[in-house]
Amino acid sequence: MSNAPLLEGLHVVDLVSFIAGPAAAAVLGDFGADVVKVEPPRVGDAYRSLSRIPPNPHVEGVNYPWQLDNRNKRSIALNLKSPGARPVLESLVRWADVLVTNFPPHTREKLGLEYDALVPLNPRLIYADVTGFGEEGPDAHLPGFDVTAYWARSGLMDLTRQRDVPPAMNAFGSGDHSTAITLFAGIMTALYRRERTGRGARVTASLLADGAWAASMWLQAVLVGAKTPRPIDRSDPPNALGNMYRTADDRWIVLVFVNEDKQVPLFLKAIGRPEAAENPRYADTPSRRAHAAEIVALLDKTFATRSLAEWREVLDAAGLTYGVVQTLDECAHDPQLLANRVFVPIDDGSEEPHLTIDSPVRLDQEQKVRPGPAPDLGEHTESVLRDLGFDTAGIEDLRRAEAVA
Repeated sequence: MSNAPLLEGLHVVDLVSFIAGPAAAAVLGDFGADVVKVEPPRVGDAYRSLSRIPPNPHVEGVNYPWQLDNRNKRSIALNLKSPGARPVLESLVRWADVLVTNFPPHTREKLGLEYDALVPLNPRLIYADVTGFGEEGPDAHLPGFDVTAYWARSGLMDLTRQRDVPPAMNAFGSGDHSTAITLFAGIMTALYRRERTGRGARVTASLLADGAWAASMWLQAVLVGAKTPRPIDRSDPPNALGNMYRTADDRWIVLVFVNEDKQVPLFLKAIGRPEAAENPRYADTPSRRAHAAEIVALLDKTFATRSLAEWREVLDAAGLTYGVVQTLDECAHDPQLLANRVFVPIDDGSEEPHLTIDSPVRLDQEQKVRPGPAPDLGEHTESVLRDLGFDTAGIEDLRRAEAVA
């Protein structure tokens, strides 16, 4: 078996900005693909500035989102608006196995980046296109971000809140990174198709479609005639044993009792209320549902008597299913994440490198490339041009034409 990364030799052109598209290309790079990121000269990809936009945390001297989704890439500063850039773009298309873009339709047309314009240059090209709201329909032209398309438009934002409480802003990039894995899966499916047919394909993904897939269990219920679920009132939920409770030290525990007949007696014994199992108001599932608000009131008082650490000991001893609402700081030091190598060091030559988050796709039989530093703007312009066949004189001509920086 070769020790070469699985996708070594695969050429990827990254013509995308912000998160979902670059993240999908980064996963290809994790498996060894050569990813060339095309950026406008002087300003670069707008994603470079995301860490400076509130409420993103600020870390002096560390552009952490750029590093996360652009590791192991090569950057070429290419002015796609310049007529002189067309030979470079066409050379990139002929070189590429995969091209990833998220330009709006009118921009694609203006720059000559439509699928039909590029595929004659390379019939084996996998053209991967990610949008906010899909390729068709009245809103296909709208700019889409994960907060507007994945979260708000899909219904997720309405559902993941308490009743009578305003919707909360989602964690930045959460919908984008989910959609990135969908786009990666589509690219890999298209590459498999190419192996079988010899022909390339167009791959599409959208934030809205991924949001609908994330909400699909309850959205499917609505499609077949169920009453539309509303945000849940924690004090009077449909199920008091699938609910959140605050501990004495102001932490939250989530109970998830699926097999109630087995788990409820164990739970009542663990919290010191075994007699409640004989109470007809709590004796079976229908009665527990009917008296959910009463049960919540009792459990609120119970959980408020002990700290999180004490409750973990009690619930673990009883073998009950629950979760702890962790902070990001706790997650960053979670031994389970560390044991499963979710966090990996950035291979930047430093003695104590920063950790970054590994992409979630893994094969036991394949080693990923160690994450290296994300590129500076135009850092690899000349080396990429030489790989495409441009000589010194040709590169100088491109610079004089202001096609490249």
